[in-house]
Amino acid sequence: MLAAVPQALVDEAVEVCGVADGGPDGGLPPYLTACLAMASCLLPEDGPEELAEKVIAALPQFGVRDAGWGPLTPSGIAEARERLGRDVLRETFYRVAEPVATPATPAAQLGGRRLTALHGFGFDVPDSAENAAEFGRADGDPSGSGAPRARVVAVVECGSHAVVDAEVGPWSRSGTATAAALLPSISTDWLLLADQDLYGFAAFGAAEQTGAAQCWRVPAQLSLPVLEVLSDGTYLSALVDPRLGGDLREEQLQVVRSGAKPDPAAAHVVRVVADDDPDRGGGRPVRLITTLTDPGTAPAADLAAAHRRRQPEALLLPGATRALRSESPDLVHQEIWAHLLVQYAVNSLHCRASDSDSASAGAGTDPGPGSDMLLRCGVN
Repeated sequence: MLAAVPQALVDEAVEVCGVADGGPDGGLPPYLTACLAMASCLLPEDGPEELAEKVIAALPQFGVRDAGWGPLTPSGIAEARERLGRDVLRETFYRVAEPVATPATPAAQLGGRRLTALHGFGFDVPDSAENAAEFGRADGDPSGSGAPRARVVAVVECGSHAVVDAEVGPWSRSGTATAAALLPSISTDWLLLADQDLYGFAAFGAAEQTGAAQCWRVPAQLSLPVLEVLSDGTYLSALVDPRLGGDLREEQLQVVRSGAKPDPAAAHVVRVVADDDPDRGGGRPVRLITTLTDPGTAPAADLAAAHRRRQPEALLLPGATRALRSESPDLVHQEIWAHLLVQYAVNSLHCRASDSDSASAGAGTDPGPGSDMLLRCGVN
């Protein structure tokens, strides 16, 4: 973990956020506090003092020496977390997280494009008035019985399973709206995968405008008329703004049939791929829409297989939970970004190690997270 989250980048984030150091009273410095926040996600069963001892024991491996910090008590650690605030770990994440898979990493690319995926998920947070006001409740009713819940939408690199970008917000804001904030970071040489829970005409169109290729699962009831059957049995269709009906919708279909490019505010040309895997869809047809319209550059079987391998379960490390412990919104944000940093650190280090091992052995191995990463992360 410490190897993947350098102190210099944490210190940059601390300076940007205007967070004070531990001060002359011997309070814990921001970097140590950040390490403790991340380690608590990696070792959730450890108490604060035991956790602090493990982190401090690991720091000399990375050139960080004991500077006479104050007593490592639960209250001292709690005060340090309050000083660190909500933003330092978020700013650290933005400085640290980047794609790490190489062309040799299994399942990292399709047709020369880096495979990435949008995933939405939530964290249940303690039922305090402040948390409920900030995040909203899972049942959508402010006075209801559902626990407050924070929403996260993440961009995950498929080859490494590492989160490379994320947005945190209230559960009351939809996944598609939350995902919109991530689109500026999408690269033009990516193939972005997404599931139907994030699908929307506007969301798909906004993602297409980034210049990246798209492959999204869509709801079974979405109308996708067959306009041209392609050589591999997939077909071209027009994804039309659902607000357009009657003659306006037919006009857009005629534009696509003519071979012209439609106004992206009204319609998009897509290729429809049927995934007939019996384990998907619960007996209902699973359809993918993609902007890669040439079967020669993106075979249907490859697209379907890539979409199945998105592995949303890799967003949490073994033993992790989606139930947070922080009573205040600031510390909930801090805890979520700590989870995302640890997820990135473990998976990026594992991917690099797997790539190195496979290069030596001449064969690739899938870089999934595992408990053996505790030693690699510097906390054991």
